[in-house]
Amino acid sequence: MVISQRVKDMCPVAQGVHHGAAPVPTEGKWVSNKEVKDISGFTHGIGWCAPQQGACKLSLNVKEGIIQEALVETIGCSGMTHSAAMAAEILPGLTVMEALNTDLVCDAINTAMRELFLQIVYGRTQSAFSEEGLPVGAGLDDLGKGLRSQVGTMYSTLEKGPRYLEMAEGYVNGIALDEDGEIIGYKFVNFGKMTDFLKQGDDAATAYEKACGQYGRVADAAKIIDPRTDKEVQ
Repeated sequence: MVISQRVKDMCPVAQGVHHGAAPVPTEGKWVSNKEVKDISGFTHGIGWCAPQQGACKLSLNVKEGIIQEALVETIGCSGMTHSAAMAAEILPGLTVMEALNTDLVCDAINTAMRELFLQIVYGRTQSAFSEEGLPVGAGLDDLGKGLRSQVGTMYSTLEKGPRYLEMAEGYVNGIALDEDGEIIGYKFVNFGKMTDFLKQGDDAATAYEKACGQYGRVADAAKIIDPRTDKEVQ
């Protein structure tokens, strides 16, 4: 360590009281984080790339400093999906410090890692007050039974109004309009369920029909239109 001459010439003054790191809630305990192994928790981080074209939601389950589980969800950028695949292979087994300084290629994923790291070290995790934290596999609970990310996609113009394109339930194939042209409901097809029905042996038409559903006052609609083509549908 190099010390300047000016500092060397200073007279010593005692530092006084030093209590160390304040304890933070960590999986049901109060822990003063001094080393990487002191850090545990399950939480999420949201990140974005430099032009803010794409975004990432990163969920990590950390036990004693080691990442045990990673869920990487991305939207808005096709290249980011490939970076997410790389991150899913890289992250488990690393310490949170290693992960923070690992090149995950995508700015959005790196930013999500930074935000998540801050939550973990400051004791702001989802499992901060859960005794022994959340089990490995908790990340899958966010996806539900179909193991698909929940995505919402809406588009609107002042000229022509809103279009619902994707809801949490699935791909919107019809928006229900009342006599004033206002949206009162929508019809959808859940592609995750449809794929499962196909794997179980259903033919395509049957699988599609079983995966369809609706929300709102669809039965009261004056007409139902396809939000992508504007054509009227049944």
